[in-house]
Amino acid sequence: MTHIFISGEIPVSGYEALKKYSVDVYECENVIREEDLIEGVRDATALLCPLSTKVTRKVMESAPSLKIIANYGAGFDNIDLVAAKEREIVVTNTPKVSTDATAELTLGLMLSLMRRIPEGDQLCRTEGFNGWAPLFFLGRELKGKTLGIVGYGKIGQAVAKRAQAFGMNILYTARTKKDTENEINYRPFDQLIQEADIVSIHTAYSDETHHLFNEKTFKRMKKSAILLNVSRGPVVHEEALVRALKQRELAGAALDVFENEPLIHDELKTLANVVLTPHIGNATIETREEMARLAAGNITSYIEEGTALTPVG
Repeated sequence: MTHIFISGEIPVSGYEALKKYSVDVYECENVIREEDLIEGVRDATALLCPLSTKVTRKVMESAPSLKIIANYGAGFDNIDLVAAKEREIVVTNTPKVSTDATAELTLGLMLSLMRRIPEGDQLCRTEGFNGWAPLFFLGRELKGKTLGIVGYGKIGQAVAKRAQAFGMNILYTARTKKDTENEINYRPFDQLIQEADIVSIHTAYSDETHHLFNEKTFKRMKKSAILLNVSRGPVVHEEALVRALKQRELAGAALDVFENEPLIHDELKTLANVVLTPHIGNATIETREEMARLAAGNITSYIEEGTALTPVG
């Protein structure tokens, strides 16, 4: 009988789609250890794994029957794709379904930082305030500001659409120019970071984008600019970001992902002009249910028809 191992708990919709098979689930709040993953996939035909599961060559070598790895996430840098290809293991992900949720969080982070919402919440919960005053707790509006989007795929485009509703001017940079409407304009990366009041990162992670935002990058940005990262943590050099924020080379930053996740740079936690969220870009009930259905659907489609729905590469 086909055996499926799931390396972390997922929404019910995923289990429902796989109920005809033998399924084992790693039930623990912590990320699965490599030794437990090896034991879990030893006799498995399919592995369904959250983005936090590291699927290494060693793991694959311990699973001679493994035919498909269904990643629960749009990214897949947690999987050794070279080893998978060598062993003819199909790798899939869950693209597109995260688009709206991630775009919404991006705008939420933008508003939180510009209008100082977390700071205001903390003030109200601690020392309080003395009442309304003309110069008290001033933030900045989104209207009229220039948003620079780095990476203009589905999520970047969804962010642009929502930002336009706030009256923002939209620039984007990407490896290739795209056909755009409604005065959304392309800029080379170096030009975009100099023009933008807010830079929002939505690029994929690769060797090319590792530390794309670094000490030199921050020095070219406006001192009044803020940086948002809801893509992958290592796109930003966190040590350089901390220095730029402390030296007021940037006005602020909002991060949903971190360079050494789940660890967060200690100094980021101390800065009032930083908003931090725990990698919740697509953490909505609706999106996580749909991701579970798609990840499970990749497995059932491959097992029953020989082709996956959303293969990587």
